[in-house]
Amino acid sequence: MPHTSATIAWQAYKPDAQSPWNRQRVVHLHRRAAFAATWEEIERDLAEGPQAAVDRLLSGTARSQSTPVDFELMSQTIGEAAQASNNVDRLQAWWLYRMLLSPDPLGERLSLLWHNHFATSNRKVQNLAFMHQQNELFHKHARAGFGELLAAVVKHPAMLVWLDADSNRRGHANENLARELLELFTLGIGNYTEQDVKEAARALTGWTVAEGAFRFVAERYDDGEKQLLGEHGRFAGEDLLRLLLDHPATSRRIAWRICGLFFAEGVVDDRAIDELAGGLRERHLDVGWAVQTVLQSTRFFAKENLRTRVVGPVEFAVGTLHALALGKPPPSTLLLADWTSRMGQDLFNPPNVGGWSEGRAWLGSRSIVARANFAAALVERRLWTSAIAPEPRNAIPLTHHGGDLKKTIGAFAELLWGEVLPSVVEECLAEIKDVKEPDARLSASLYWLLAHPESLLG
Repeated sequence: MPHTSATIAWQAYKPDAQSPWNRQRVVHLHRRAAFAATWEEIERDLAEGPQAAVDRLLSGTARSQSTPVDFELMSQTIGEAAQASNNVDRLQAWWLYRMLLSPDPLGERLSLLWHNHFATSNRKVQNLAFMHQQNELFHKHARAGFGELLAAVVKHPAMLVWLDADSNRRGHANENLARELLELFTLGIGNYTEQDVKEAARALTGWTVAEGAFRFVAERYDDGEKQLLGEHGRFAGEDLLRLLLDHPATSRRIAWRICGLFFAEGVVDDRAIDELAGGLRERHLDVGWAVQTVLQSTRFFAKENLRTRVVGPVEFAVGTLHALALGKPPPSTLLLADWTSRMGQDLFNPPNVGGWSEGRAWLGSRSIVARANFAAALVERRLWTSAIAPEPRNAIPLTHHGGDLKKTIGAFAELLWGEVLPSVVEECLAEIKDVKEPDARLSASLYWLLAHPESLLG
């Protein structure tokens, strides 16, 4: 990696005796940067080393061997049908299909990140075409320069309707878009004044939606002198975006957002975020560079970052299905969408403009109960509407364990968590001791592992 201001806190990971390249770190990489990994993918990456494993994720080929050959055609067909259906559940199902089967799970993880960053809800937008298009923008610009993503998203009809851009006119400012643009999308609280919000709203006058697309209406634009973030000028919307992208607080907010995806709370200190932000500023907010820097770093693979982050509902559901190789045939993603909503993450309907509160906020009692119920539905194969459903038993090479249930439970734990926890395995055996039939014992064991508090972490 070339020398940058990010190399001190973000030194490249090199396996050693203290931080070996082992199954736990392979599982960790896929749990954070993808949606878990199958046994075959874990063994492949374990054999080929961290550089090859990270490179596959960065290039969007981590799952190329297991992705259906007609994936893109099917995705397009399902997406268009969902958009035409006027049923947001079907659009959720389309995206979950992509998350489960795409060859580029990192791209899907980043798209989910941007959906939360630019939180937009169909409950107000009431237009699935807009929501679908916005999601496609997240996919297209997931690894791009943040400036490209920001301009595409804030000028898209979904965001303009969501934040009442049409009500923002010369002499009658509506501050909704301006406030969220400064507070949530770029600078963050404490880096602007209320006067900046008012002036930003003036700069954004004239932005509206006409015939399903962005339109600038000159007669609504306030072309007067404005004072924005310490600068003076007759700023328009594009000028505002330039000022925000040049501001150092924006690079820091993007660094903070990326670290929130790949690290548990408290693992990354301010100095590390500042250094990553500095590297972003040097590279015109290149998100792909920042993601690569993080995933190749010693800090990412450090012991304190292993299994210390609370897994979100979509991560939990999709990751569990993928790890257990339960995508052929795929489950009903309509049913999967219902389950992720029950667990607290209703795609295309975030709770507010701030998106979902993550981390410990996912640990509400209702969400935890829903996860356990989802686990039961999975092992009982109630997620499939076809008569044929894949067997979780095929997720690991059971023949290696000679029918030894204790070893099999340990292997499932290693697949799901990256490590065998002997005390948990013993607890599991004690819980299922009265189950006699072999297949039932295996299903009960897998359910118990998925419902265990350890499965809340990844």
